[in-house]
Amino acid sequence: MITIAATSTAVPPHVLSRDLVKEYFGRTFSLSGRRLKAMLEVLDNSRIDRRYSLFPVDYLVETRSLTQRNGEYQEHAIALARKVAEEALARANRKAADVDIIITVSCTGFMIPSVDAYLIPEMGFRADVRRLPITELGCAAGAVGLTRAWEYLRAYPGKTALLIAVELPTLTFQRKDLSQANLISCALFGDGAAAAVITSAPSRAPDGKVSSAPAILDSSSYLFPSSIDAMGFDLKDSGFHIVLSREVPQIIREKIGGLVDCLLSRHRLTREQIRAFVLHPGGQKLLSYMQQELDLCACQIQPSWDVLRDYGNLSSASVLFVLHEWMTRGEAKPGDRGLLAAFGPGFSAEMLLLQWT
Repeated sequence: MITIAATSTAVPPHVLSRDLVKEYFGRTFSLSGRRLKAMLEVLDNSRIDRRYSLFPVDYLVETRSLTQRNGEYQEHAIALARKVAEEALARANRKAADVDIIITVSCTGFMIPSVDAYLIPEMGFRADVRRLPITELGCAAGAVGLTRAWEYLRAYPGKTALLIAVELPTLTFQRKDLSQANLISCALFGDGAAAAVITSAPSRAPDGKVSSAPAILDSSSYLFPSSIDAMGFDLKDSGFHIVLSREVPQIIREKIGGLVDCLLSRHRLTREQIRAFVLHPGGQKLLSYMQQELDLCACQIQPSWDVLRDYGNLSSASVLFVLHEWMTRGEAKPGDRGLLAAFGPGFSAEMLLLQWT
């Protein structure tokens, strides 16, 4: 049985409260009174109380070159990745030398070599550890990373995988871009990192006890037809410019029920038999639509709402933050089943079927 033995999360030190963002929106963007009022209403209705940023807001809104921002990405991505990796390994009672494959996911910066190459000598990973950096799957990449780890461990039983997601979307901030997509992204995204240890050996806490953990039973991927322009980034001289269609929540709304039922039917399960819905908190409309279409009450996806409220959308790390909440709260008991889902550029969906051991 392949289980997610432990998870960890981390955020940088600076808080972007909703009131602070509202204060700076009018100062930063040249918006007409009506459009500014509309964006402030978006912030008020976002159900996001705060997000986290690498830098104070005064520095964040300054114009900086792509070279400078990518240098900042490299420095802080390495530091955050190391922090969550160390914490996840400690919680799983594993050492760096126990890891057989490192999977790293990120879409908000660019590094060659990838972040894992810096961590290997610093943290004591073996020189022959396998490496899989994933850079172009956006918000879906946290779920995809779990799937790739699951597939590797099915092929190589007894091994251990480490997944690290680092996202620093505040570094993609574009002051002169007045597109609706850029303005919405300024209301949604925050910085953070998450890690997970996945293993096919029994999970033991540092005190030696076998700990409860979700096992991965199955996964599925889906590429939505005619949706190539729904989400992504355009890389220009001034840096990353977000592509974000207002139709994204509706695209998911129309398909989510069928996608979930298709995965569950392979195991003769129904939605009513799922205890833990680990859903990517892409935004309040997206979560609300999924809640409605899957016939759920807010309490069934409360960790997703809580992550949205406290951290905003952390891109690929978001669904791992939600998974971390489910695992640390202890609300899912041995035998309970879970459904993890995230969505990203393509436009695509990635889902996993879980069962707590």
